[in-house]
Amino acid sequence: MLTEVADAVRLQEGPPGVRSVLRALRRLAPASTKELSRATGLPVPIVAALGNELRRRGLVTEARPSRLTEAGAELVARLGMDLVLDATCRTCDGRELVIPDVLDEAVTRLRALMASGPAADMSIDQSHCTAETKVRRVLALLTAGALPGGSLLLIGDDDLVSLAVAVVGDVLGRPIVERVTVVDISPEILEHIQKTAAALGTRVETVQHDLRHPLPAGLHGQHDVAMTDPPYTPEGARLFLSRAVEGLRPGPAHSVFFSFGGKSPDEMLEVQREIMALGLVTNGYVRNFNEYEGSGILGGVGFFQHLLTTTSTSSRQGEFSGPLYTGDKRTRQREYTCAACDARILVGPGARWTSVAALRGDGCPQCGKGPFRPGRLVPAEEPPAPAGPAPAQPSSAAPAAVTGATASVVTAAPTAASAVTASVAPPPAAPAPRTYGWRPPTEADRAALAERARPYVTRQADERDLPAIGRFEAEIARVSFGEDAIDDPARWESRLGRAMEKSKEGMIVAHRPGEEPAGWCWVSINQNAMTGDRYANFRSLAVSPVDNRGDVAELLLTAGLEFCLASGITEVVGRVHVGNVPMRTVYRKFGFDPTSLSMKLFLPKEDGVR
Repeated sequence: MLTEVADAVRLQEGPPGVRSVLRALRRLAPASTKELSRATGLPVPIVAALGNELRRRGLVTEARPSRLTEAGAELVARLGMDLVLDATCRTCDGRELVIPDVLDEAVTRLRALMASGPAADMSIDQSHCTAETKVRRVLALLTAGALPGGSLLLIGDDDLVSLAVAVVGDVLGRPIVERVTVVDISPEILEHIQKTAAALGTRVETVQHDLRHPLPAGLHGQHDVAMTDPPYTPEGARLFLSRAVEGLRPGPAHSVFFSFGGKSPDEMLEVQREIMALGLVTNGYVRNFNEYEGSGILGGVGFFQHLLTTTSTSSRQGEFSGPLYTGDKRTRQREYTCAACDARILVGPGARWTSVAALRGDGCPQCGKGPFRPGRLVPAEEPPAPAGPAPAQPSSAAPAAVTGATASVVTAAPTAASAVTASVAPPPAAPAPRTYGWRPPTEADRAALAERARPYVTRQADERDLPAIGRFEAEIARVSFGEDAIDDPARWESRLGRAMEKSKEGMIVAHRPGEEPAGWCWVSINQNAMTGDRYANFRSLAVSPVDNRGDVAELLLTAGLEFCLASGITEVVGRVHVGNVPMRTVYRKFGFDPTSLSMKLFLPKEDGVR
């Protein structure tokens, strides 16, 4: 089971990674995805995917925050992981350092300086650390003996550690460093540091410089200790650490404090190789030491590493012109692998998808699923490869609980009925010919589908099904709207009960005979107020995690479309949240085409806060 779950999400950490999530759930429950990410060191999207796989197997509760089910607890016990013994220090929370009361003022003042400072620049991978993290970094310098006294070199300082050193010195009543040098590419950051540090009694020198180039000669070999929080790529680690080494005095035992985000074992191996290639050695390492306002994929945390120079330490880094920041790396195509079907897809300039976010939105071109794991960068001279085959017609792909799509598609033979549209843009000069994506199955196809979906059959929903339908609709809301969802099953049961009183037509459930529904489909008939044309509104589709889930979904969707045909409907319109990839996949497999896009804007309330 551990292997199956790991394989399902292409977890590089394999079964041990799944074990770590189960162990964290046993210890922390109820636990959010972010809490589990911090506890395991796995990225938030990976933890979320693992959670979904464990839910499909009945090992984790549907309710959030997550807990182990009875079956999950039994599995954990069988794996010998039911012992809960947390040795994490309750005072420092595993960070090894505690901010003393005397520095509470420093934390407060740094928060104010952050609020008045430049915003994070996402194009160069900035994500500001918290005020508490800034003070902890200063304490780490003091604890290691790097301060007080001496000179500190900061290779990049969007985190304003230079000001943290100055503020801590001001609060303590004396400077704790002789000189601070900040090298950064941002004039806004440097101006904010200069303006603020001038009144704090600490000597801060700022140098605007692109670190792709070696440090200015006047900075070489001049500093006792260095600190850097580089872009979270192996290239970023190598470049920024190289510039730190350039600025340090020659000889062993000089300190470099290095912050970085958690990565997969293979990616971290690349980073550690870069560290060793520079002749640096690890003297200390604290996970989750850094907290960031942002960096959501990494759970808002990163590690803090204390490195020491050796007699072998040398930069050897000249001019740098390769990809560095995430944005830089998107100037070339990267190969992504679909976790569901192993299809390899190129993403980047000139490819069908220019970003992985766009690929996630559309789903894998081969199986319609995901998620996607990054692979190699394609050499600049290598010609782009095709993105993969188009998705097939209806198959046994298993959707999650899903809703209808923002799409409009004709599903039967052409009639005089006109298309329903909400577009205000002028029509194209030469509109594409209308296509008809779905045909009723033949008797042989219908019999084959019924056999695949056994023992589940469809029937019209009625009042006895309302509790199950309420749970389906609550899960649909969670999938579509996340934290904004109305996910109380009782409220949905009440609403659907009122709708059922008006008409049960188009309400379909799939069930084992004599058991509660395992699937739910709802199609309603509407009329365009302007044209008078009748069309079908595909409102809901959800299937429990049964073994033949995809076949049951196909059975329900087929029943819904046959209801449309029987009602004389030739056009079906649906809606789907942009992030609900499973439902978009199901629609695509049945021939639906997207025809419009809903745009949403939130405006502030009168007090400026929404």
